[in-house]
Amino acid sequence: MDYYLSPTHTQRFDLEIKNSQFITTVSRTKGRDAAKAFIGEMRERYPDANHNCWTFVAGAPDNVHLWDQSDDGEPKGTAGKPMMNVLQHSNFGETTVVVTRYFGGIKLGAGGLVRAYSQAVQEALSQTEYENIYPRVPVELTITYPLLGKVEYFLEHSDIEISNKTYTDSIVIDLAVIERTWPEQKQALTDLCQGSLTLIEPDNV
Repeated sequence: MDYYLSPTHTQRFDLEIKNSQFITTVSRTKGRDAAKAFIGEMRERYPDANHNCWTFVAGAPDNVHLWDQSDDGEPKGTAGKPMMNVLQHSNFGETTVVVTRYFGGIKLGAGGLVRAYSQAVQEALSQTEYENIYPRVPVELTITYPLLGKVEYFLEHSDIEISNKTYTDSIVIDLAVIERTWPEQKQALTDLCQGSLTLIEPDNV
């Protein structure tokens, strides 16, 4: 697939297993800093919980450098890893999941904990409202001043994101484009400018 899923907003799901309360909160988080900040928010929201276990895929699902997890005091390997395993196989990206546990007095054992935390994440993700996220690549567009108005109008009515504009003898616009729609848009821009533009783009686009 050329896209992945991400939550549209922060969402909460409740599950009870043998008197223990499992509160799963799912949120869109782009980057490690956003993920860590969200985990901090959950700890502040549930300061009296026994555990606030978490996992995140803070970028595209295949970016292993943006994966992480924590058992937060549960026996090693019984919470964070099972949660991450579910998240990794869900095609969700830019996503953090925190499972808050209030102990109900009945011990679940290592296998029971693995099943409980896995179930909490599986059920939450199956109910999460999400949107499709299409990976973007950077493109640098250079045009002359007379073209600015119609180029801006074109960009405003497209799925292209503008990350920066630099005004010198000409105008350099930094774009973030979706790979699958860019070839058609590139042709449309070229026609719009009658070829009077310069594009710097990755080799694979």
